[in-house]
Amino acid sequence: MSHVVTPEWPAGLRNYVEDYLAEDEPLLAARAAGQELGCVPIGPAGGATLQFLAATLRAKAVVEVGTGAGLSGVYLLRGMAPDGVLTSIDVQPEHQIAAKRAYAAGGFGPSRTRLIMGRALDVLPRLTDAAYDMVFVDAAKTEYPNYYEQGVRLLRPGGVIAFDNVLWRGRVANPADREQDTMALREVTRLVKDDDRLVPSLLPVGDGLLVAAKNT
Repeated sequence: MSHVVTPEWPAGLRNYVEDYLAEDEPLLAARAAGQELGCVPIGPAGGATLQFLAATLRAKAVVEVGTGAGLSGVYLLRGMAPDGVLTSIDVQPEHQIAAKRAYAAGGFGPSRTRLIMGRALDVLPRLTDAAYDMVFVDAAKTEYPNYYEQGVRLLRPGGVIAFDNVLWRGRVANPADREQDTMALREVTRLVKDDDRLVPSLLPVGDGLLVAAKNT
């Protein structure tokens, strides 16, 4: 296996990437609410990537696993088609209450979102096969391999699945780290890479964003 040698990122470059697109007041408010609730939200560069992907797909139907306080949902909605609907799943009612405030502050009415409270692994099997343009996962890390199995089923051909936190603060790249979350994240990156139905890419934005397009 050949390796391309790339230079280490200079100090401050990651901040430059994260700050490239400044967050406005609705996004900043949702970020603050997420931090207060203890659900760490996606970084600005990751959020911008989600918006870009949703816009590229002209997405009308998106599933989000892990509502948080609505930050990633606002990013997704901003990229989606004007009549698109975001289905967001979370087990914590206070998260979805905060998300509703974030969506409203972002200018999105109730018809643009479908919030489902419950365990994602109970909800996802009830959703329709091949009916979604995009699936975004940012929830329990140990369940990522299971979310992968369900998420690929939900995607239409050409749809995209995305997983946040796949670098896990550098732990995934350290083979000595056998912690449960790390192992699950390492497993989902392998599953996505080895799936012939998918065209994957591992993006070093934020804490790592694994994306893959479904080609069949």
